Amino acid sequence: MKFKKVLVIILLLPLLSFTAHKYYLSLTQIEYKSESKSIQITINVFMDDIETALNKDFNIDLQLTTSKELLNNDIYFKKYLKEKLHFKINTTPVNFNYIGKEYDGDLVFFYLEIENINNVDTIEIENKILTHHFPEQQNLVKSKANKKHKSILLSAKTDKGLLKF
Repeated sequence: MKFKKVLVIILLLPLLSFTAHKYYLSLTQIEYKSESKSIQITINVFMDDIETALNKDFNIDLQLTTSKELLNNDIYFKKYLKEKLHFKINTTPVNFNYIGKEYDGDLVFFYLEIENINNVDTIEIENKILTHHFPEQQNLVKSKANKKHKSILLSAKTDKGLLKF
């Protein structure tokens, strides 16, 4: 009996020495639509991470997907994204319109649009989403313009990137 306990401890000890590692990753998808002369942007982030960041930054209690969820939470999402996300199209700074958000499982999808874009040669992006609260955060940017696909991985240390088409 004593031997079995020792054996169980020996077998379980290596398993207990490893801790779960959480990955911090967002995905930003950018697509230029020539027919509407607009850039459509979809961003997905983990719900618990964005909730933590906004709760701390704005001293609120979002409680996403619960009956106590703040009714005007789009105000905070829009303000946060305007602070953390910036674009230049063909070297010109541009503003985006916040279209809205939706929840899917443990993700939040944000929908943005940049209007009145006649052509796209370059997209410069600065993406600081979640990097202040989660230094390990990585923000993957995938784009499509002029039938070309480009991508870049941004982080807290390298939060700006240039995509050339």
